[in-house]
Amino acid sequence: MRIAQLAPLAESVPPKLYGGTERVVAWLVDELVQLGHDVTLFASGDSRTAGRLYPVWSRALRLGRKGADPSAACAMLLEAIAKRARDFDVIHAHIDWLHLPLLSRLGVPFLTTMHGRLDLPGLPDVVRQFPEAALVSISDRQRLPLPNANWIRTIQHGMPSDLLRPCYEQGSYLAFLGRLTKDKGPEDAIRIAHLTRMPLRIAAKIPRAETAYFKKHVEPHIDDEKIKLVGEVDDDGKQQFLGRAAALLFPIDWPEPFGLVMIEAMACGTPVIAYRSGAVPEVIEHGLTGFIVENQEQAVQAVGEVGKLDRRQVRARFEERFSARRMAREYEGEYSKLVAAAT
Repeated sequence: MRIAQLAPLAESVPPKLYGGTERVVAWLVDELVQLGHDVTLFASGDSRTAGRLYPVWSRALRLGRKGADPSAACAMLLEAIAKRARDFDVIHAHIDWLHLPLLSRLGVPFLTTMHGRLDLPGLPDVVRQFPEAALVSISDRQRLPLPNANWIRTIQHGMPSDLLRPCYEQGSYLAFLGRLTKDKGPEDAIRIAHLTRMPLRIAAKIPRAETAYFKKHVEPHIDDEKIKLVGEVDDDGKQQFLGRAAALLFPIDWPEPFGLVMIEAMACGTPVIAYRSGAVPEVIEHGLTGFIVENQEQAVQAVGEVGKLDRRQVRARFEERFSARRMAREYEGEYSKLVAAAT
């Protein structure tokens, strides 16, 4: 099939550092190419892909020229796909709702993967405007706020099986990886570390809007011994960071749509201790790949039990459930259905 992939422009594909959606898009495109498809990626010009790159903006917005207008970049993306839409059998969008008015009128089959939270004001109104638009969720929990949307399938994320290597030795510290925002739970992670007397290593992006939160609630606890901030990490750094951890702490307080960091930890053989929120119960198998807990007290207890988990089993379940090849095959099936329905 001739497939177009529309990526967000905030980060390159794959991202240089933080960027979950762009990372998944990169893995998906590469796997689809390996499966024999002709894939064109519409993304920033600093992206790298096994498919054909159509650069619609010179550099990713976050790391590009200061003051660049995101609306202008999005207009360029929509114009690019509008001109070339009929070159493709199917279009796959990863840019939230932005493309729906355009692609709904072009007569080319398309689907949209929703990557973010969907419990936001106004989204039911959008769904009512596009009742035929085929949507894919990344967890069953993600779609609950929009039960009347045209959900065609839940397809969980997957990543290349050889991207991160497993480490089967018990780690020496607790890990926190993600954005330093309140809903990701860094304060709970710090308290859990103190109560268990385990070192905590934080590898995280600090969004500009969260600088004040970081300085007030997180930075005062960083002593570079028990609590250490290592900053953002790339894939090489992530290998060491997660592989050497006793467990990943994921004490979230929001309806997480998926939680890519959980499967990254599993790929390293590292168990996950996560609060029961969002998609956590769909990703973590309690007592096998980690522990699902209700609160800080249970998380502390789980840290004491994590050494009893088999890190080889954690890695094995990652390979069975969360490979990029499985993800690509599932999308391939949905593309075929859309194309067949259009002929």
